[in-house]
Amino acid sequence: MTSRRPPRPAAARPARLRPGARVAVVAPSGPVPADRLAAGLDVLRGWGLDAYATRHVLDGRPRLGHLAATDAERAADLQSAWCDPSVDAVLCARGGYGAQRVVDLLDWTAVRAAGPKAFAGFSDVTALHEAFAVRAGFATLHAPMTATADFLALSPPEAPEDPDRTAAPDGTLARDHLRATLFAPETVRTLALGRPLLPGRAEGVTLGGCLSVLAAELGTPHARPSAAGGLLCLEDVGEEPYRLDRYLTQLLRSGWLDGVAGMLLGSWCDCGPYEAVRAVLLDRLGPLRVPVLEECGFGHAPGARTVALGARAVLDADAGTLTLAEPALR
Repeated sequence: MTSRRPPRPAAARPARLRPGARVAVVAPSGPVPADRLAAGLDVLRGWGLDAYATRHVLDGRPRLGHLAATDAERAADLQSAWCDPSVDAVLCARGGYGAQRVVDLLDWTAVRAAGPKAFAGFSDVTALHEAFAVRAGFATLHAPMTATADFLALSPPEAPEDPDRTAAPDGTLARDHLRATLFAPETVRTLALGRPLLPGRAEGVTLGGCLSVLAAELGTPHARPSAAGGLLCLEDVGEEPYRLDRYLTQLLRSGWLDGVAGMLLGSWCDCGPYEAVRAVLLDRLGPLRVPVLEECGFGHAPGARTVALGARAVLDADAGTLTLAEPALR
């Protein structure tokens, strides 16, 4: 079927990067291994960027070891980088957990005044994608992070139990796609992503990210009231099928999915056999009667694609494509 709902307005796009652009790497969530951070910065510098890590990325938090630093320090790093006029982009080092704890500590008036900048991350960073969209009206990138195995193209023996991504057997695909999006976004306006779970064509503005984080956002201050009129991107990691059922049911029962135009489903790494995951997705999403594209290759899977959030686009589930109305970055 084809959605007839008019699309939402697109979010404000950041400027594309050029050689010499200054890029800040932040850690809004979990702790970052120093060797991974150094390697990620080397990759960015190899792209001709003036990349640096913000002050508290490696500080850690002794009593709460799942956080990169205190909430105030992580928020200060993000705030200072965003509001520094010499910084052109802010990239996340990794996910994990903790972004929700800093969202309400940011000065969103100052963030809006600073204007949009390229912002990339995924997983727990979904909380920040939502905040930038709702509180600032900025487009962002659901994309690989600079201190993760896939971005660094680590082989499986070098990257056991990586919480943010499985190791990348396909080498530098993930970071090359991010690089193209940052420097030459017109070259990746049409993404050949997956296959139809439910057929049809829909137009809307992209949003979403990690399913469990989106469910956790419900009822919080400034949360997006619904996904109506949007093209919702969903993925997750380490959640058994019954938990995915729980999150989707919560979104359904709250009315958050009412009026969604279409959906794109990424990876479900370590969520059990895909047949079981797929059965849950069909059961919960089928009654919405909107186009749904599955196995789209974004999220925690090896070689993950970068997907623009806040972008007006056309989803063609039958063709397996997402086509942006304009490049993700201007």
